Amino acid sequence: MKLLSKGLLIVLSAIVLWGCQTTATPEGGAKVEDRSGAADGASTGAASEGGTFSGDPLDDPSSPLSQRIVYFELDSSDVKAEDRATVTAHGKYLAGNSSASITLEGHADERGSREYNLALGERRSNTVRQLLLAEGAAAQQIQTVSYGEEKPADPEHNEDAWSLNRRVEFVYNRK
Repeated sequence: MKLLSKGLLIVLSAIVLWGCQTTATPEGGAKVEDRSGAADGASTGAASEGGTFSGDPLDDPSSPLSQRIVYFELDSSDVKAEDRATVTAHGKYLAGNSSASITLEGHADERGSREYNLALGERRSNTVRQLLLAEGAAAQQIQTVSYGEEKPADPEHNEDAWSLNRRVEFVYNRK
């Protein structure tokens, strides 16, 4: 299900980006009026700059920084190999942007006691924290919190839902 969710996210992102592309004139040769709100020819995104993104890398949908959730196996706080690149990218971003800060929100599925799930969510967020620190992020840039089973991504009671609920979310504290 996780693979399906990631695939669906990629396809939806591609559709949104594709839908944002414009042509000089629509069918019939009518002139197109720019109503994007950009004044004085200001750039509004990657499509208007020939495919290069010039904003904050956190806002670039093609950047690994756009991925803000890592998932875990049942009863595990080990970051999966497929999510290491995401964690590495966030660690390097934090290392290069000393004013940036992040809260790592640890979660668990509903199985297990409340206390156990709070501790598991904490272990998961601390594991991700250690990996960010290893990439050069400063300790004061990172906060951790555990919600245990209290904030499920999917409230259903099946393996697909539980796999989505076993996660750490990266929440940047924007000023």
